[in-house]
Amino acid sequence: MTTALLTLGRLPKALEVARALHGVGVRVLVAEPFERHLSGVSKAVAQSFVVTAPAVDRQRYLDDLQALVAAHQVDLLVPISEEIVHVSALHGALPASCRLLSMSQAEILAVHDKGRFIETCAAAGVSAPQSYPSEHAGARELAAKFDYVLKPTSSCSGRGVRFFNAGDPLPAVTERSIVQRLLRGELVSSFSIARAGEVRLTVLYRGAVMQGTVAVCFERIDVPPAVDQWIRRFVAHTQFDGFVSFDLMIDAEGQVHGIECNPRATSGIHFVEPWSLAAALLEPQTAPPPALRTARFAQQFYPCLTETQKSMFTRQFRRNLQCLLQAREVTWETKDPWPFIGMPYTAWNIIALAARKRMTFGEVAMLDFAWSADEHCRVAGARAEVVE
Repeated sequence: MTTALLTLGRLPKALEVARALHGVGVRVLVAEPFERHLSGVSKAVAQSFVVTAPAVDRQRYLDDLQALVAAHQVDLLVPISEEIVHVSALHGALPASCRLLSMSQAEILAVHDKGRFIETCAAAGVSAPQSYPSEHAGARELAAKFDYVLKPTSSCSGRGVRFFNAGDPLPAVTERSIVQRLLRGELVSSFSIARAGEVRLTVLYRGAVMQGTVAVCFERIDVPPAVDQWIRRFVAHTQFDGFVSFDLMIDAEGQVHGIECNPRATSGIHFVEPWSLAAALLEPQTAPPPALRTARFAQQFYPCLTETQKSMFTRQFRRNLQCLLQAREVTWETKDPWPFIGMPYTAWNIIALAARKRMTFGEVAMLDFAWSADEHCRVAGARAEVVE
């Protein structure tokens, strides 16, 4: 029997991957710093293991993963979210019998870093907003002329992203950041499965209900030719292999601009048929292009409910309520109900921390996997050492 180890279990997309693999007979294990988590109560998961959080001790985290791979004869190691930046350090360091669903750490960092992503766009011949490091003289000139965005180069889930009007003084920052021209248009998100520089599938979606800058209800839309071409050119240039996702802006003229890249799965994975997702993971060279579910709307019920309640006396309430009542809940499955039913319990540690820190669920959920700018500089400036 094939054994897969997921390196995160707390998010709905981890549950999506676990169920897809379990559905075709794979034994699914989960490595998680949290003792209780969303996927841990699922019938799809054979066993969960508590590992050290990278924010506590990055090397120990990698050692824990390698020990699990060896002890349980893992055939496939699957990073789920932001932890891929850490897990990618194991590229080339695992037994030959275990395949890691990630490129090398250097390749992941080249697109994960928001400043380097802009440089990669230029090299690939695709459009991206004018951007400068916050300490660059060009950043001050851009801020004086245009509405702009200030964001840490290694942020995720909208952490630390701030918006300013043209002429607003550029604030002091405490971590590596970029200043980016704020573009207007339609903001869309993509999720693609790529194999050796070839796009096998792209899902395009937009936020229907938002929690901060993160969508908690999302609508799948058709992929315009311009978006498809942009993604294919970027993936071909980087020879990307694995899950890759983008935030894209389509301006009034129809031109596509890359805002940022997430070299991992995003909510778009919930629109992929489970059996074809499993095939893409297990047989990346021979599987046919993945298929899509027929449903166009999907939601994370509990945060969508919260945002709907908060909008009760606003113009967004009717739209939010419609989404809440009609969209497919991504964690619910009749034959595997406990992840949905038990979510208030399994996610309580994240919910409580979000309340204390006054941050969104998505921001807090990734705090122990965050990749710091200082760590980014250290790794990017030296040859990465293979973990023995």
